Amino acid sequence: MLGRASVIVKDSNKLSFDYVPVRLVCREEQTKRLSMLFRTVIEDGRSETAFLTGSVGTGKTATAKRFCADMMQYGLKSNVPLDFIFVNCRQRSTEAGVLLQLIRHYDPGFPDRGFSSSEMMRTLRGRIDKDRKRLVIVLDEVDVLLKKGSVDLIYQLSRFSEESINVTVSVSLILIAQEYVLDRLDDASLSTFKRTNAIRFNKYTRDELREIVAVRVEEALVAGGIKDDAIDLIADISSEYGDARFAIDLLDKSARIGEEKPDGIITAEEIRAAKAMIYSVVTESKLSNLDQNHMVTLLAIARSIKAMSYVQSPAAEKTYAVVCEEYGITARKHTQFWSYVQDLEKINLIVTKTVSDGNTGGRTTLISLPDIPSKVLARKIEELME
Repeated sequence: MLGRASVIVKDSNKLSFDYVPVRLVCREEQTKRLSMLFRTVIEDGRSETAFLTGSVGTGKTATAKRFCADMMQYGLKSNVPLDFIFVNCRQRSTEAGVLLQLIRHYDPGFPDRGFSSSEMMRTLRGRIDKDRKRLVIVLDEVDVLLKKGSVDLIYQLSRFSEESINVTVSVSLILIAQEYVLDRLDDASLSTFKRTNAIRFNKYTRDELREIVAVRVEEALVAGGIKDDAIDLIADISSEYGDARFAIDLLDKSARIGEEKPDGIITAEEIRAAKAMIYSVVTESKLSNLDQNHMVTLLAIARSIKAMSYVQSPAAEKTYAVVCEEYGITARKHTQFWSYVQDLEKINLIVTKTVSDGNTGGRTTLISLPDIPSKVLARKIEELME
């Protein structure tokens, strides 16, 4: 079973959080700002600083890694040797831990015990001076480090070149954090971090998430491995969080579920099942607390949507009339049916959106299920109705 060839995924590495695409979509403006700030590192050998801030999944880490890798390649072409070191401060949450990772970039066998922070700093200075490359140090999730009071390390790294007589190459610093942390620095450290060097990463919009997912689909999946409306559904679900990591995780888990299907295609059903694996808002208690009218309405939506991402409200209402007849219930008029739909949305059992109707030129309401496959939901409701 483990040796079976994948029918959907052609390169699972492209669905990893650690993968950094060659072309980052929707972060061109932030990359441009970084290029403006760090141009002098290549041209004049100056040290620079930058602070990247934004919530989880907004592309801060990927942008920093892509920018540093591209800058290193540009340096090679320009005959300017340049290197960068990336440190995750959640994994290395002490001054000694950060210094150890920086030193091990040059000396992988450096011992993890027996040296004070000041001794490790002197060792690092010697390694950098010997390497003779301009260096960019990236401290990701630096807020974890600063909350422990490690301000002095930031000061020493930001003033690395000017504080040392021996080091003759520039050392630049990029800090990354979810929250604004410059106010945690002391005045001496803050003086090197110009407030204009702070680059904000806003949450991704629905359309940006759609573009990100589409690029990952092209790189990671076989042609025709996912339906277009399933990509739309990933974008719609993820837009609540504005989080690209969430969207990519949703795609990854959907692909794993889709691998078990005979046809090997990701549909909206796999997306909903994957969402339930990550974080489900549809619970047994919510369903069991529904009265008969709301259960019938939800059952009609589940039956009519099938493997589609959305079903139009009129189609769901037609199915509602059929379900009512099946269970011997009097079908309510349109206004009452619509009130049931609104009630279900308020408790997050469904999602609706209004779009233009290309056939009539008017507006129509689309209904979707947030994180449970329609077949599973229909079966659960049918059991409760019995």
